[in-house]
Amino acid sequence: MAGVTITSLHHVGHVVRDIAQAMTLYRRLGFALPPPSCPALSPSEGAVPEPFGAANTHADFPSDFLELVTPVAASVPADAKLVPLQAPSDVLPVLLERITATTAGLAAHLDRFEGLHILMFSTPDIDATAARLTAGGVPHGGVNTVQRPTETGLETVRYLELDDLPEGRVGVVADLDPEFQHARVLDHPNGATGLAEAVLCVDDLDAAESRYATYLGVPATRSGVFDLGRARLTLTSDLDALLPGERTRPGLAACAVTVSDLGQTEDLLRTNGFTVARTSEGDLFVPAREALGAAMVFRAGR
Repeated sequence: MAGVTITSLHHVGHVVRDIAQAMTLYRRLGFALPPPSCPALSPSEGAVPEPFGAANTHADFPSDFLELVTPVAASVPADAKLVPLQAPSDVLPVLLERITATTAGLAAHLDRFEGLHILMFSTPDIDATAARLTAGGVPHGGVNTVQRPTETGLETVRYLELDDLPEGRVGVVADLDPEFQHARVLDHPNGATGLAEAVLCVDDLDAAESRYATYLGVPATRSGVFDLGRARLTLTSDLDALLPGERTRPGLAACAVTVSDLGQTEDLLRTNGFTVARTSEGDLFVPAREALGAAMVFRAGR
C-alpha cells in the first residue's frame, strides 16, 4: 500500500471508574505517575474555564505513553490539575462537540467494562495520514489542533479519530515533541522504557486484519500481526493462546511495555502481591483480573 504514514503506537488508554484507585494499582505495578490533570475549556469566549471531557494521567516513555483516563462525569479527582485547552474562537464550537462525543463514547465503553478502550497510533505527518485515510474511504473527524500549557511552554497536539469503531477510541496523533516529552516523568521503578504492543480481540480475524491494513497503510507481517517500528499491533480471536488463562472478549485486551531488566521487574511485581504469569512468547504478564480488566505484559527491551 502506498503512502505509509503511521510509524508506531502513540498511546494506549485504560479507561477506569476511579482514577485514584487506578493510580494506586499502577504504582504497585511499578509505573511512575504524576497527579492527574483535567482539560478545561470556556463554554463561551471570555467565560471561566470549566472541567471538561476526561481526567487523565500518563506513564510517560521517551516516544509514547500509557494513559489512565476517566470521564469527568465518573469522577474528578480532588488533586486534579485543570489544564486550559486553547483553540481559536472559530473552531472552539467544533472542538467542544468532538470532545463531548469522544467522552460520551468512553463512558459508554466504561459501562461495558473497565479496561483498554483507547488505541492511538503515531505519525510524523498527520495531514498526510488524514488525506490517505480519506482517499481510502475511512471515515474520520478530520485533524484537530489544540494547545495546552506545560511547565516548559505551550504544547501543540494534532490528532484525528476514526469514526464509530466497536473497539473504542481509535485514531492517529502527531508524533510527541521530544522537547516536552523528555521533561515529563520517564523513570519507572519497574524499568519500563516504552510501549511494545497492543492486543485486540476480534470475532472475525480476516475482516479485522483487512480493516487495520487500511487504517495503518501496511499489510500484516504475519497473520493478525502488524509491525510498527518499535511496537506492534496484534489481532487475535483466541487470547488464551497468547496469554494463557485470559478470556477472549471483543476489544482491546492487553498491552505490553518493554523493561530494562525483566528479572527485577518480576521481583517488584511479586513483592507487590501480583500474580505473575508467562505469555506464549515467554514474557511476563499480570492477569486482567488483577489489573482492572486489562492484562499488562512486560517484555525485555530490545
